[in-house]
Amino acid sequence: MREFSFLASVVLGLSLLAGCSQAPPPAQQESIAQAADPLIDGFRKTTVASVCDAVDQITGKRGFMNHDLRPRVPGKVVGRAKTAYLKPAPPDQATPQLSVRHSVEMIDTANPGEVGVIVIEDGLNVAGLGGLMGTAAKARGMAGIILDAGVRDVEELRGLELPVYSRSVVPSSTVGHFASVANGIPVECAGITVSPGDIIVAGEDGVVRVPKDRAEEVLKRAQEIDERETKMVPYIQKEKSLTGAIKVFDRI
Repeated sequence: MREFSFLASVVLGLSLLAGCSQAPPPAQQESIAQAADPLIDGFRKTTVASVCDAVDQITGKRGFMNHDLRPRVPGKVVGRAKTAYLKPAPPDQATPQLSVRHSVEMIDTANPGEVGVIVIEDGLNVAGLGGLMGTAAKARGMAGIILDAGVRDVEELRGLELPVYSRSVVPSSTVGHFASVANGIPVECAGITVSPGDIIVAGEDGVVRVPKDRAEEVLKRAQEIDERETKMVPYIQKEKSLTGAIKVFDRI
């Protein structure tokens, strides 16, 4: 009887150890990754508009992507960029394997909380992401996908609750028409150069790129802007004057 109890205890202990060694689910992995990156956590608490203004003020350059880059699956996106680039190609170079090679590699090597940025040259009439790639991105715990191209399988992607921003929605495929060029390189996405590791902040107002080497400065300025606007609201409500608030807070 004692031997049975001892064996049962050993089995139970091994089971618990096995359970502890299992990887946490994607959502938990994403939370862990964000907690380990205070910049990402900070940007998640700011507004897209404030980040946009902060990039402009700190860098002297536009940080927001073109107006037609819109959420097809809604949700705020904040994370570091991983990139992939495709261009038009003849059918012999646009095989099923070659047409999505670097996009798939980018997703399959993504860390939880990262943001995929896929650029297809002259790609508004082609989908750079569909349900299968979206499923893989969700399984990897990615924060979202940004496409300077089209997207398809939108209903399926909505079911995954994976935020996706694209410049168009089309049912076509890259196969036979586009070839994968590279990943992990700087890309021109909707008017803005994005390098791997840059921070992407996206929401209903649009998509903004924060250069990684100025991220701390941009975050601090964005937080200052948010704080000032938070103080302006009760002032405007009390005084019923936006003009007065602008004079007092020097902000519009």
